[in-house]
Amino acid sequence: MAQWLHMSQLIPCLPDDTINSLYPPRTFPIEVRHFLSEWIEGQRWDDFAIENLEQQTQAQALLDQTINMLQTIAHQNASVVDRMKLMNISRNMAGFQQQPLQFGVMVRDILRKERVLLSASSSTRSSQPFQQLPNREFYQHLPDVDHLVLNVLEVQDCRQNIHQLQEELNWEKQNYESLQGSMPPNGLELPKDVQKLQTHIQTLEYKVKTMTTKRFKLLKDCVDFLDQCQTRLINRLKEWRCEQHKAAIGHDFDDNLNSLQTWCEQLLGVNGKLRQEVMLAGEPIPELQERLGQLLKVLIQRSASILIVICLLKQKACFLTYVTDVSFSSLIVDKQPPQVIKTQSKFSTTVRYLLGEKMAPGKPVVLKAQIINELQARNLGNVSCSDNVGELINNTAILEHNTASKHTCATFRNMSIKKIKRADRKGSESVTEEKFAILFSTEITITGCDTPHRTQMISLPVVVIVHGSQDINALATIVWDCAFSEPDRVPFVVPERVPWRSMYSTLNSKFTSEVQTKHNLDQYNQHFLAQKIFDKPDFADDFSNTMVTWAQFNKEVLPGRPFTFWQWFEGVMELTKKHLKTYWSEGLIFGFIGKQHLHLILKDRPNGTFLLRFSDSEIGGITIAYVSASENGGQKIQNIQPFTKRDLEIRSLGDRIRDINHITHLYPDFPKHEVFKKFYSEPQPSPSGGYIPVSLQTTVGTEAGSARPPSPAMPTMADSPHSSVNFTVCQFQPPFSPQESMTQEMMDTATNPDEFRAAPSVVFPNEMGYPGNNTEIDLESILKTLDD
Repeated sequence: MAQWLHMSQLIPCLPDDTINSLYPPRTFPIEVRHFLSEWIEGQRWDDFAIENLEQQTQAQALLDQTINMLQTIAHQNASVVDRMKLMNISRNMAGFQQQPLQFGVMVRDILRKERVLLSASSSTRSSQPFQQLPNREFYQHLPDVDHLVLNVLEVQDCRQNIHQLQEELNWEKQNYESLQGSMPPNGLELPKDVQKLQTHIQTLEYKVKTMTTKRFKLLKDCVDFLDQCQTRLINRLKEWRCEQHKAAIGHDFDDNLNSLQTWCEQLLGVNGKLRQEVMLAGEPIPELQERLGQLLKVLIQRSASILIVICLLKQKACFLTYVTDVSFSSLIVDKQPPQVIKTQSKFSTTVRYLLGEKMAPGKPVVLKAQIINELQARNLGNVSCSDNVGELINNTAILEHNTASKHTCATFRNMSIKKIKRADRKGSESVTEEKFAILFSTEITITGCDTPHRTQMISLPVVVIVHGSQDINALATIVWDCAFSEPDRVPFVVPERVPWRSMYSTLNSKFTSEVQTKHNLDQYNQHFLAQKIFDKPDFADDFSNTMVTWAQFNKEVLPGRPFTFWQWFEGVMELTKKHLKTYWSEGLIFGFIGKQHLHLILKDRPNGTFLLRFSDSEIGGITIAYVSASENGGQKIQNIQPFTKRDLEIRSLGDRIRDINHITHLYPDFPKHEVFKKFYSEPQPSPSGGYIPVSLQTTVGTEAGSARPPSPAMPTMADSPHSSVNFTVCQFQPPFSPQESMTQEMMDTATNPDEFRAAPSVVFPNEMGYPGNNTEIDLESILKTLDD
């Protein structure tokens, strides 16, 4: 009964056509399998064969038992509908009384087909228990594969029936020939038994001819279906490769290859069975033999082939000769090497062979890796092992099969690029814009095939650098390649310009992936980023269809800045990832906002209202913009000198917000101590040994000169001397009054002031008892006095 338990969980995932084919409603409906499951699995059905007439009695006994049990269950069933249905089924099954052996063979085949489907299902689940079946979406390829498997079984049954009919025909012909000597002269009527024998022979000949025609058609249909299945497989593998490529910019990616491996193995097994059936056809069928041979070659060489150069089929004619000669591989780069590789540094990668269980035993399969440039990637058919543009260390590995996981992999654990030879650069092209790839190649022999197949696979494009300072620019090249390359492209061609909507989607995906947050960039962030990359701070319309170029992304520096857009954006990602992840995820950071927009949303807020935004003048800085009173009784917006990664390593953002008295409410009106309390550090315990405790505190502008005590709302560190760190304030000019309306002149002025960094001054608090409390130390005067 265990087999039916597993089948009952698999059946909801199967299409209706498959279920009706497996359990024919008129001869053996699914109800029979359900109600008699335990008894059916306890009998010896596998022994039945249509040609073994001596099994007739055994088959008759099993048929009678089946009918009797169905009738018994029907009488015991409380449901009138089920009772009537079971009685009707038992009457239909009585039709097998004349051919009980056919009934036994039918049940045998049903159980075999169940085992085929369960075997395919269990291997795709990767050792999950039967109770944890994948959903229907996981079985998208089953309408193809399971139908194909069942059709092959039908071809095999058809062959067996032809064999049985042919044997019976030969026997009857022999009987007819023995009777020819006793036949009456011509013109006289033949005896009835001879007439009956003649009619039977003619009927058998007709059946053999009909079954042979049917078998040929079934074979042809199976080969056509196999071709369709393999086409779907290749397309799915190309999609998998594309998804793997997009994962570098944060797209979702399921790296599980088990279902695809099972798919490959199933199709290889079907191909072998069909080739066997063609050879057993009696007469040669060269058309099908040739097609199956070609499909076998395609499956072995392309079963996991998603080489980028497949796109050459759609390119110029001069490339077509190459494509026909390319040896596509059944290798998958399961774990890609890092896409930015520094010379003289170790890295690892894993290559997986999806038909590993079908490899011929004996000689170990050695996989070799070599680095190739863009030109070589476009001409793989002409690349030899000696054509190296760089020297790879530890570049060989053996394909090893793991019987537990059923994976066949070669892992390069300590590969390294010792040196690299660069191509001649065009124009202003940088070394960080040059793309390479790692080519993996070997020869593999499949069981049942006489000749080994040359297989190859290239990795995703990589950028090779020699110094850590090149890392950010190299990453920009990879991001552009992953985001905007077409699936079927010439290696490694990318567009020179893309719509801003595509660029923003990439930036958002990359940002949330790197920071590991679900809080996306909002429309205000998007608009400011567009204003920045296009240098249009006053542009208020939609940027979606505006084209952004590679040069704007990471070749040309931003106006008035010493860095590119990507260098600035990457700095913000790095800062947020390491120090601001929780703040960003909880929506406490406004993020990317222009000063003009900042002016508009803060102008009507009370003094002390602040928000957190990323600096647009420094790489990797976050600043606090807040509303304060101006000298004429109005209001002004001021920006505190940005906090960088180094600043936040010394003192966290939460503690700095606590320290600053000028800011009281996070925009729009959240009290800062309620919002940021959980980010405050606990007071340090008094040190041992009689030392006086010391703490750091952030002060802003005039706070440093006055050494103003903390506000009552702030947690204090009583009796603890502290050292202050000054931060300069940058304000918008001219100041505005809440009653005044925004003028265009003020709007224009608000977009231009730059933040600046001044050297922090050191202030000594009163408690330290030094002369000149609350005054800044003049180091030059002290040095002059010492010299005198």
